[in-house]
Amino acid sequence: MITGELRNKVDKIWETFWTGGITNPLDVIEQFTYLLFIKQLDDVETTKENEANFLGIPFESMFPEDCQKYRWSKFKNLGSAEEMYDVVLNGVFPFIKNLHQDGDSAYAKYMGDAIFKIPTPSMLTKIVDSIDGLELGEADTKGDLYEYLLSRVATAGTNGQFRTPRHIIKMMVNLVKPTPEDIIIDPAMGSAGFLIEAQQYLRENHADMFLNAGLREHFNNNMFYGNDMDRTMLRIGAMNMLLHGVDNPNISYRDSLSEQNIDTEKYTLVLANPPFKGSLDYEAVSSDLLKITKTKKTELLFLALFLRILKKGGRAAVIVPDGVLFGSSNAHKQIRKEILDNNKLDAVISMPSGVFKPYAGVSTAILIFTKTGSGGTDKVWFYDMKADGFSLDDKRQEISENDIPDIIERFNNFEAEAERKRTQQSFFVPVEEIVSNDYDLSINKYKEVEYEAVEYEPTEVIFEKIEEIETQIQQELAELKKLLCDS
Repeated sequence: MITGELRNKVDKIWETFWTGGITNPLDVIEQFTYLLFIKQLDDVETTKENEANFLGIPFESMFPEDCQKYRWSKFKNLGSAEEMYDVVLNGVFPFIKNLHQDGDSAYAKYMGDAIFKIPTPSMLTKIVDSIDGLELGEADTKGDLYEYLLSRVATAGTNGQFRTPRHIIKMMVNLVKPTPEDIIIDPAMGSAGFLIEAQQYLRENHADMFLNAGLREHFNNNMFYGNDMDRTMLRIGAMNMLLHGVDNPNISYRDSLSEQNIDTEKYTLVLANPPFKGSLDYEAVSSDLLKITKTKKTELLFLALFLRILKKGGRAAVIVPDGVLFGSSNAHKQIRKEILDNNKLDAVISMPSGVFKPYAGVSTAILIFTKTGSGGTDKVWFYDMKADGFSLDDKRQEISENDIPDIIERFNNFEAEAERKRTQQSFFVPVEEIVSNDYDLSINKYKEVEYEAVEYEPTEVIFEKIEEIETQIQQELAELKKLLCDS
C-alpha cells in the first residue's frame, strides 16, 4: 500500500474529482487512470528517445509530428487552462483512444467506449498539476496506487473490484515460474496484476526469449489472456499491459463461468484470485462445470473451471477462501476429491486473515496444483504463513517479519522438506491421510502443537503471597487515610 506523502497527494487528487462533481469511485479511478496513462506514454516515449539518441539509432515516435503537442510534457505547459482543456479533450483523448486501432486488439476494443468526464478547464489543470507531482518511478508503485484507489470503492462487498496485494502476486508467480512457452490466463483479471507480474518475471529471468522471433511474437500476441465482466477494469487492464510492453494481450469481456466461455484445455498456467462472495443460478453456469461440482458457489466453480481450461501438465496457483479447504458440503468435497484423486495437488499455503485488509478480513490460502487427468498426488506440502512483511491490521505497515522468502526457498527445495516435523511451519502430509480425513486440506488438521509444561507453585504458597499483598495494601490504605484526615 502507498503511504505518507504520496498517499496524501493521491487523497487530494481524489478530493479534486469529488468536489468537481465526479463522485462515483470507479469513474474517479477510470479518469485518474486515463491521465496517468497519458503521462506514462510520454515518459516511456522520452526514455526510448533518449536511448535511441545515446545508441545513435533512428527513433520512430508513437506520436507523429502533428501529434507531438499531445505529449504530457507539451500540453501541461500551455498558456491557459482553456487551451490545455481543448487540446486534451479534442486531441489527446481521441489520440489515446485510437492507439492500436486495428479493431482486434484489447486496447482498441475497450478504449472505444471510453469517455472523458472531467467537466472544466480549471479542474483538469488542478489534476494535471497534482499528477505531475506524483513520484511514480518504480513500476510497482503504479500497482500500489491502483490498490489504494480500489480500496476506496465503497461497494467492495458487491463488485469485488480489488487488486491482490503485489507482493502476494509476486510470490505466486515466483512459485510457478512462467516459461517463454507458457499460455497464461487470469479468468477474473481485474486490473491485470497477475499478467503484469508474469510478464515482468519473464523479462527478468528469460530476457533471451526476445532475441527469438517466434517467442517474441508469442509473448506479444498469444501468451497472455484475461477475462472480466467490468469494462472499466478491462480498459485499465489493457492500458496496464500496453504500458508494460505487451502489444496485444487477449483480454475479453466475458463471464468465465457461463456457457459463453467454451475454453477447454487451452492454457498452460492459471494465475488467479477469483471472486469469493456470492452465488449464481444454475442456469447461468456452464453445465461442464456443474458436472465436476454441483454448486452455486463461485469459489468452487472457478476451481472446476481451472481444471477444464488447463492443458494436461498445466499448472495453477490460485487463491481460495479457507472454507474451500474444509467445507463439509458435497460440492466442497467433490472439488477437493477431483483435484487430489484425478490431478496432482502440490501445495497448500495458508495465509493470515490480515493479508487483504483494509478492505477484507477473510482467511485465505493458495492452492498450487498440476492438471494430469490421471492422478499423481502422493503427498501435499503445507505451509503456515504467519507474516507477509506487513502488519495484519488495517494500516498494513511494513514490518521485518516476512515468511515469503522462506516459502519460495522451501517450495523450490522439496527434498529438504521430507524430514520436517509437523510442529514446524512447513511439512508434507501423505495423500492417504488426507483422503481418510474426508479430503480436508486445512493445515490445522495436520499441524501438531508442542505444549511446554509449566510448573506452578503449590496452592498454599500462592494464597500466602496473595494474603501478604492484601495485608500490604490495607496497611498503605490506612496510612493514606490517616494522612488525609489529619490534614
